[in-house]
Amino acid sequence: MLFKLSLKNIKKSFKDYAIYFLTLILGVAIFYVFNAMESQQAMMDMTETKKQILDLMNNLLGGVSVFVSFVLGFLIIYANKFLIKKRKKEFGIYMTLGMGKSGMSKMLLIETILIGLISLAVGLVVGIFASQLMSVIVAKMFEVDMTSYAFTFSNEAVIKTIIYFGIMYLLVMILNTFIISKYKLINLINASKQNEKVKVKNPIISILIFIASIGVLSFAYYQVTENIMNLEFNQFLGCIVLGIVGTIMFFYGVSGFILRLVQANKKLYLKGLNMFVLRQINSKINTTVFSVSVICVLLFLTITIFSTAMSLNNIAKKDLKELTPMDIQIKEYTGENETRSLQKVLTDSGLNMNNLKDMVEVNEYLIDTVLTKDVLGEKLANRNETEFKYHLEMPETIMSISDYNKVAKQYGNETFTLNEDEYLVTADYEDMIKYRNEALKDGVTININNKLYKPKYDEIKDGFVEMGANHSNTGLFIFPDKALENIKPAHRLLMANYNANNDEEYKKIEKRISDIRVDNVAIGFYTKTSIYDSAVGLGAIVTFIGLYLGIIFLISSAAILALKELSDSSDNKERYNTLRKIGADEKMINKSLFKQIGIFFLAPLLLAIIHSIFGIKCANIMLSAFGKSGMLTSIIMTAILIIVIYGGYFLLTYFSSKSIIKEYE
Repeated sequence: MLFKLSLKNIKKSFKDYAIYFLTLILGVAIFYVFNAMESQQAMMDMTETKKQILDLMNNLLGGVSVFVSFVLGFLIIYANKFLIKKRKKEFGIYMTLGMGKSGMSKMLLIETILIGLISLAVGLVVGIFASQLMSVIVAKMFEVDMTSYAFTFSNEAVIKTIIYFGIMYLLVMILNTFIISKYKLINLINASKQNEKVKVKNPIISILIFIASIGVLSFAYYQVTENIMNLEFNQFLGCIVLGIVGTIMFFYGVSGFILRLVQANKKLYLKGLNMFVLRQINSKINTTVFSVSVICVLLFLTITIFSTAMSLNNIAKKDLKELTPMDIQIKEYTGENETRSLQKVLTDSGLNMNNLKDMVEVNEYLIDTVLTKDVLGEKLANRNETEFKYHLEMPETIMSISDYNKVAKQYGNETFTLNEDEYLVTADYEDMIKYRNEALKDGVTININNKLYKPKYDEIKDGFVEMGANHSNTGLFIFPDKALENIKPAHRLLMANYNANNDEEYKKIEKRISDIRVDNVAIGFYTKTSIYDSAVGLGAIVTFIGLYLGIIFLISSAAILALKELSDSSDNKERYNTLRKIGADEKMINKSLFKQIGIFFLAPLLLAIIHSIFGIKCANIMLSAFGKSGMLTSIIMTAILIIVIYGGYFLLTYFSSKSIIKEYE
């Protein structure tokens, strides 16, 4: 009996459950997809470094999944609360007909189980097929061969998904039982006649709070962009708190401000059903200030995280070819205490030097009397920027002109000449170049062994010696060879290509080098492959975590707004019937409904977009060490994601709400 009734209720209320079903299915599918990535690794031909990075990514995604489960759990409970609220009158009729609270609890229990099973089944099917697409994306991002591609299925991801969502549904069942136990018959019967209490705000106070919110947000925006390098961590957190407070203040005051602004334009205010629409929007925002603020923050996180993650992935790959011009770089960190050449050290450690070709060995020097504060000049060294505090007392990296030119020829970079009293500076780290140029224009001289050297050029020359994944040369000082005579090198560098004729030989040489162990000498091996794999892996990790969180936040935001609108549409059926009675036709009513839902969906999104403009700028400043890349592709991808998911929820909400208000009583 109860089973049949529960089944009929689900069928009858399918339009009410549509958004709930969609949210559950998407949640299950996404949860499965990001937890099934480990199963895709087996069919990919990866280097050892990439395998390690993918293992790390899977572990991180597992940790993120715990957080995601809490977000989805809150969303499911929130959605269930609205659905229960909508059915109050139905429950009142059941109680009038003699059904007890225990019977209603059992009925809801059956409905929850059925909805959960259907959602899990459909979500897993969608997730399994979507994970095949994810396999292609993973392979593309890690740039691996997929000739052995096969359809994959992850038992572990299925079990994990069932357990996590099973716990969520169990909480919903407990919550439903608790809610039903608190209901009183009189309140259930009169549920449709009970309106939510609307707090009438003082319009003057609303306008003042709105203006104050603009000031608070503007201050926070300035601090995290123009003044970001001077902020301590606690101050940065304070700016985030200010942004959240400013958002709440904005939505507290904006409805009253906009209402007064439109009321001043009588032609616009009295046109069609604009008066009704504005009053409805004013009521909605007044009663959901905190909810709309949370949604705005979630949308901001979605846009910022996803855009920045995609941008960082592009940065990671952008300059790799340019910055890794040779197959291997070997750096010895104990040059002052080592009398053997670096080639001799490697030969003694078992490396067959015939495996290498195009070898270049050079020295780097660190001189205690040539510190950053000495070469920047007093004007720059006395500045208070935070970025200078960590560099001023460090010695500059120095190289002889002959050593630099040897490397430059192998790299295909520009070579230089120097007079005996000149020096030059090469760099490719953009944020430091502007300060170096100021010092060079001032003609700052450098003293080495009681001899002064002046800059040959009044600007930085582009160049680098040490290979890496990004432009990290903050300044390499080049001096005449005689200036560095009788000075022991701090580091020795050897750059070379592999003496290989094909990929198989290339991999064998790299494997031999990776197995070398050097005793009593601190040496680092940096291969083109390892640098490339690490950069690609970092970009992939950031992108996938950003995508995971971004989609979950976006779904949560859209679902909360959608459920609130459906609940309001159900509560406001009488108001729409009243509009019909006073002469409003269906076209006017549908247009007003579209405007209401559109404004309610757009309000948090527009402010989130403004937040994200400054958030992305802040992220770019903090990530400038990785290099810079255009954001256009990332922004387009983010916009597509928002249009598909957020826009899809908006349209589904509109059509569902239109169906609800057409139910004449």
